[in-house]
Amino acid sequence: MLHKWWAFVPAWLAAVVSSSFVAQAADKGRFVEYEHVAATGLTEQRLTIWLPPGYDRATRRYPVVYMHDAQNLFDPTKSGFNKVWAADKAMLAVMATGKVEPHIIVGIWAPGAARYRQYLPLDVYLATPAELRTQMDAMAGGPIASEAYLTWLSGPLKRWVDRKFRTKTSRDDTTIIGSSMGGLMSCYAFLKRPRVYGRAGCVSSHWPAIDPRTVDIQNPAMTAIWDHWFASHLGTPNGRRLWMDHGTETLDAFYAPYQQVVDTRLAVSGWQKGTDWESRVYAGAAHEENSWATRLPEIFIWLLEDRVTIGN
Repeated sequence: MLHKWWAFVPAWLAAVVSSSFVAQAADKGRFVEYEHVAATGLTEQRLTIWLPPGYDRATRRYPVVYMHDAQNLFDPTKSGFNKVWAADKAMLAVMATGKVEPHIIVGIWAPGAARYRQYLPLDVYLATPAELRTQMDAMAGGPIASEAYLTWLSGPLKRWVDRKFRTKTSRDDTTIIGSSMGGLMSCYAFLKRPRVYGRAGCVSSHWPAIDPRTVDIQNPAMTAIWDHWFASHLGTPNGRRLWMDHGTETLDAFYAPYQQVVDTRLAVSGWQKGTDWESRVYAGAAHEENSWATRLPEIFIWLLEDRVTIGN
């Protein structure tokens, strides 16, 4: 099924990946699966972890990228949509450019029907007016669990990963990335745990947090909530980097008004665009994995290139 991924890759990247595959023919990294993971306050979790080429022969330590929705990251046969981000291949490609050092990718699977309530930021839910919160409650189907998820991600899970694998444990070596509701969760983790996550990718973030067709194209209540929440939690960049983006088709067609409010808040808060944060629009891109796969190498390079360690 990998031919579907190649169809969406720019020519320059295809060439890089091709040459990388030749060079790494015997070692494209390997996967480790953990199917039954207990997490306090959450439904059972599942992990797919990718270890980069050479991990088993090396003694070096590796920075880590945590990514939500692991079922849609690597293997089309495990995806709910028969398409994936191809995150391992994107990492191989950017490694081949020499701009990004090898990273471990920790993929956390979405917990089925509990996905929405696990990824919806609790602070935002609590600040939402009653009529919108009613819609959130209907979509959640249970108590909002994002605070328990964040506590587990940044605490027990990270400590276990750092013990189990040869990782670099610092803030600047720890990245979190997700799309849609996972984009919201990534921003939530980045701003609420600034000492844990030094990099975040909030891809096609679902800023409306509900079905956007049920509200005005720019819902004043939600845009005000996001503006206030970012204003309250941004702090100073202090070396951190935040990537945000969206397309213009399907669900992504609703995001621009919200994203513009968030962008403005970052700018007036003293964060420097292009250095501390980035926000991009991909014309014609839809809300789906092939679109995210196309730009993931670009996201990796922007977020991770300053993590290169010369001589390793």
